[in-house]
This record gives sequence, C-alpha cells and structure tokens, in this order.
Amino acid sequence: MAGKARSSLLSALFLVLLFFGSSASPPRTLRARRPCKRLLFYFHDILYNGHNSKNATSAIVGSPAWGNLTKLAGQSHFGNVVVFDDPITMDNNLHSTPVGRAQGFYIYDKKDIFTAWLGFSFVFNSTEHNGSINFAGADPLMNKTRDISVVGGTGDFFMTRGVATLSTDAFEGEVYFRLFVDIKLYECW
Repeated sequence: MAGKARSSLLSALFLVLLFFGSSASPPRTLRARRPCKRLLFYFHDILYNGHNSKNATSAIVGSPAWGNLTKLAGQSHFGNVVVFDDPITMDNNLHSTPVGRAQGFYIYDKKDIFTAWLGFSFVFNSTEHNGSINFAGADPLMNKTRDISVVGGTGDFFMTRGVATLSTDAFEGEVYFRLFVDIKLYECW
C-alpha cells in the first residue's frame, strides 16, 4: 500500500510541477507585423459658424441645453455633435485637388478634458482608389498623435483592418483644423 501512495504522491507532484512550470515560462513575443498597405492623407474641416456657409464643410447638429448650433459649447465643447463632409488631399494645401471625402461625425464626449469620439469614412472615387475606408475610435485631441481603428472598407479596401494615426497639422480657432492621417492597413484583400 505504501508503494501505491508513494506513486500517487509522485504523480500528483509531477502534475503540480508541470502546471506551475508551464505557467512560469517566459511570455511569447509577438512578431511585429508589417502593414500590407500604407496611405498618407490630410483632411480639412471648416466648421459652420453662422457666417461661412459657402465654405463650411461641417456643422454642429447637436448641442447641450446651454449651447447653440453656430458656436461650440464651453471650453471642452462637451455635448456637441458635429457632422462633416471634408475634402481629403495628398498634401496640406486646402486648395489642392481632393482625392476623396472624409464623411462622418465627431462627438465631444468629456466634460473636463478636450476629447472627442470619431466615426467616419474616407470615400474615394478616382482612378487611383475606389471605395471607402471606415474609422472609429476615441480622439484625445491634446495628444500629439492619436490612434483610431480602421474597422472595414469597401471596393479597393474590402474588409480591411488597421490603425490610423492622427495628428493635428493646423488649426485656426474653432473654425478650421487640418488633420494628417497616417493609415496602416494590416488586412488587405
């Protein structure tokens, strides 16, 4: 009987050591993936302010009770919802020929910090690109660069996935801003 008990004890000890030994192994490192496609664009947003309807590419469509639809609310713009149809260019010149449109919305979603949530598409219809790339994510505007998710696409960008790094390239008060967008696609069909 002592032999069976000793054998069972050794088997149990072996299993415990096997379990803890395998969990104590060093973590696996993931290989850095290279993007299958990289695209660089600028998009230009001109907010309607009550006087610039001819040039405006975005408008406030929702505001908090204390706000209005021609001026962003308060210091962090909390509660404002803005829709946009902005030109996309290959360089930082607003008057360059657009290669597509950035269409969607942003919501200023924090009361005490200047940040927004974005949902938009880059829509292309040219000889170089046809289709759309869809984006969604938080945009902490005070950070020099911000990453948002590429969540899909159509046409040349069918079911694509990746990351877009945004950086504010220029702004003029609350009426104009230009974003530099560095898109890295990791799933390309």
